[in-house]
Amino acid sequence: MAYPKFKGIYQTLLKDIHNAGTYKKERIISSKQGMNITTEGKEVLNFCANNYLGYSGSDAASNPAIEATKKYGFGLSSGRIICGTQTIHKQLEEKISKFHSTEDAILYSSCFDANAGVFEALLTKEDAVLTDALNHASIIDGIRLCSAERHIYRHLDMAHLEECLQKAQSKRIRMIVTDGVFSMDGDFAPLPKIVELASRYNALVFVDESHATGFIGQTGRGVPEYFGVQDKIDIINSTLGKAMGGASGGYTTGHKELIDVLRQKSRPYVFSNSLAPMIVGATLGILDDLERTGQTLLGPLKRNIHLFRSRMTEAGFNIIGHKDSPIVPVMIGDAALASMFADKMMTQNIYVIGFSFPVVPKGQARIRVQLSARHTEEQINRAVDAFIAIGKETEIIK
Repeated sequence: MAYPKFKGIYQTLLKDIHNAGTYKKERIISSKQGMNITTEGKEVLNFCANNYLGYSGSDAASNPAIEATKKYGFGLSSGRIICGTQTIHKQLEEKISKFHSTEDAILYSSCFDANAGVFEALLTKEDAVLTDALNHASIIDGIRLCSAERHIYRHLDMAHLEECLQKAQSKRIRMIVTDGVFSMDGDFAPLPKIVELASRYNALVFVDESHATGFIGQTGRGVPEYFGVQDKIDIINSTLGKAMGGASGGYTTGHKELIDVLRQKSRPYVFSNSLAPMIVGATLGILDDLERTGQTLLGPLKRNIHLFRSRMTEAGFNIIGHKDSPIVPVMIGDAALASMFADKMMTQNIYVIGFSFPVVPKGQARIRVQLSARHTEEQINRAVDAFIAIGKETEIIK
């Protein structure tokens, strides 16, 4: 075995990560996901899950998942094009298309897979992709797999995007790629300006809506709905693993021809097992629940966002992101301090996580708070009070 000769390389790497204060530890949860969870032998308030609508531990997800498992089994042991397409897969794809007002949709095991599969299948070396510098890692990896000419424009810098579009005019297809809501900064892509530039320079528009589907926009249709440009977006990728139940699964939705090409050429779709029936069933149930009661969740979520943001700003914390974003980065700066701050919050029974390089740029470590429609006003205030107490203790605020 050759490994003992190389073991020291990885030991040194891990030591360097520890010394930089960026070593990531996993806290073990012994309860279902929710606003209150049990970890390290105690119950804590959870402010770091992507559980924006509170469906992760709900009967609205688990009951239809159980029924789907009873009817369709645990798994398919196959990919979609072999013997892995069930009626509920087609039902969910149709429902997703209806939800986004698009022509067709295709399911993946995750949105990471959706992002890995879309660019290589749709773009060639004759084409160009124009991507925001802070797009999600899965978008970055997906673009690396394709042979298209790459242009990385500065984060939210529309003048720079226009420069890139001008340079790419000789290419057959130009595709602008952006997150709808950026997961680490909580800001919104300026879609009205992006679609304007796309129209002017004849480009397709791709939006990853993982941190927007179900809860951003007047009816939860995401950032395109928030800005009123739903009919201007060519491709939407999103996840079932955040607001839509929190388990796994993702999808691409858009023009029928594009989706047909993905069914033929997208490697994560062709060469992966079908999405488990329980996930499909749960998502169908959640979409039905959103149609019935979704509007009653969006108001409380917006209230919670504004309450937390206003109190934290008044306390003197440096928070960033869009005013209507449930992702609220509390900027700390130093990686070790961010990790220590999160640990101190746990002593107050508030579960948050410190994020540092390489997840975010060096020197921009933060506590990323994520708010849910199911948080109560009392829970929000408890979290802010803990932030203030520890912020003063660590001299982040005065």
